[in-house]
Amino acid sequence: MFKLIRRVLVLAVFLFAGYKAYLIHQDVKQVMTYQPMVREILNERDTPANEELVLAMIYTETKGKEGDVMQSSESATGSTDTINDNASSIRQGVQTLTENLYLAQEKGVDVWTAIQAYNFGPAYIDFIAQNGKKNTIALAKQYSRDTVAPTLGNTTGKTYRYINPISIFQGGELYVDGGNYYYSRQVQVNLYIMKIFNLF
Repeated sequence: MFKLIRRVLVLAVFLFAGYKAYLIHQDVKQVMTYQPMVREILNERDTPANEELVLAMIYTETKGKEGDVMQSSESATGSTDTINDNASSIRQGVQTLTENLYLAQEKGVDVWTAIQAYNFGPAYIDFIAQNGKKNTIALAKQYSRDTVAPTLGNTTGKTYRYINPISIFQGGELYVDGGNYYYSRQVQVNLYIMKIFNLF
């Protein structure tokens, strides 16, 4: 009886893993449809951003399933949901990313600080420049709690449950109105996911 239960559990885990892999592969295929557009927009300007990074950010932001594929409305207008076409979203996202990468270079901080600043805003680059010059989840969490969240009204440190493969080992929560302090790590992981699943 125990062997039968174990076999059923193993089969269930195998089927679930296969289903998740299928969904990830479908999402990667969706994001890759933007590759020609990303390439064209990157060629419009001098930028240290590259195609793989921008595609991984699209995967992180929306899986390519929304009009504002890079969620770049707020950096353009200060409000969300003001961009609803893919080319404008990618063009604005690349501009913001480019500015962050150049500022990070100027301040002597790592590239992942610039990526995290895509979520937090460019002031995060100055914060990291004054605190060790290297982005970490601990520093991003501190900045989220002490700067981003209070600026947007969360002065009590209120949190909410946030579960994904990275956050689950780090407490599994985010600060209300505090952005996503796991963002750069998610982009980093998604770079590998995009590479692996784009092979199939």
